[in-house]
Amino acid sequence: MSKVLKLAVAGVVAVGLFGCAGSVKRIATDEVVDLSGRWNDTDSQLVAEQMVKDALSRPWLSQFLKAKGKNPTVIVGTIKNKTDEHIATDTFKNDIERELTNSGTVDFVSSKGERDEVRAEREDQQTQASDRTRKQMYSETGSDYMMQGTISKITDAAGSKKTFYYQIDMVLTDMQSSRKVWIGNKKIKKFIKRPGARF
Repeated sequence: MSKVLKLAVAGVVAVGLFGCAGSVKRIATDEVVDLSGRWNDTDSQLVAEQMVKDALSRPWLSQFLKAKGKNPTVIVGTIKNKTDEHIATDTFKNDIERELTNSGTVDFVSSKGERDEVRAEREDQQTQASDRTRKQMYSETGSDYMMQGTISKITDAAGSKKTFYYQIDMVLTDMQSSRKVWIGNKKIKKFIKRPGARF
């Protein structure tokens, strides 16, 4: 193969590689970008903020404060994904935990997975740490309430148009009596239109 031909082939390959590479642009983490219409980080943050705000505005909180004279202790349990898409429920759960903790109106305890790691460390301290710094076994704070939820979705499509309807249902349960003290609901509906596309 001639030198000129080799250079021409190399040039075509280079153009093909760089032409397909696209580009990357950094944007603010709080900027709303909805490319597919599916559940995203903005949905997670907004729903967590709105649902926690609603939960903390309901009578159960003032009733607990009046009866106990202290902040209630809350834990977030399972968030079930009942949709047909992958949803990072752990991220949504973390958003809820952050909103609850930062509200300053409830105390928060670690989730089951986090507690297992803390317990293993505490158990190790019983033989490895000094008496002065060793943490006591069986002294954890029990939760007064558990928050759980589900994310459901309905899809409707015709031609190049599609709607995604999300429903997020949350419930707060009294750990002692199993009584539901708050039930929250949030709905999100998105309309997607792609010229020439058929879903």
